[in-house]
Amino acid sequence: MDTNKQGYLKQIHPVLPVKDITKTIDYYVSKLGFKLAFTDTTDANGYAGVGRDGIEIHLQWHDSIEWENGFNTQMLRIYVEHIEQLFEEYKTKNVFHKNTTLKSTPWRTKEFAFYDLFGNGLTFYRDN
Repeated sequence: MDTNKQGYLKQIHPVLPVKDITKTIDYYVSKLGFKLAFTDTTDANGYAGVGRDGIEIHLQWHDSIEWENGFNTQMLRIYVEHIEQLFEEYKTKNVFHKNTTLKSTPWRTKEFAFYDLFGNGLTFYRDN
């Protein structure tokens, strides 16, 4: 663990948009040799993660309207040590939107998120 008290980016988890969570989990597990890391659903809608070796990919359902409207931005979840310090650093850089906050989530993380200048989602988090 990094002992200085600056925000330290430790891991990254790409978040892929999908049309069906259960079918996508099955594809990654049965065809690509991944294991289910977590899921918040048992149907087509929701959020899940699959992992293999040292990586984890997150999968997020998006409805048909988003696909029809050209949904094409990517999302990244970046695991951080010293998240409070990173939040304070970025707060001074004029990168947050008006609703960006550092918050504890029901899925037991502490995180904040915003979009870069081309609409790619960046979520910085740590386990709570």
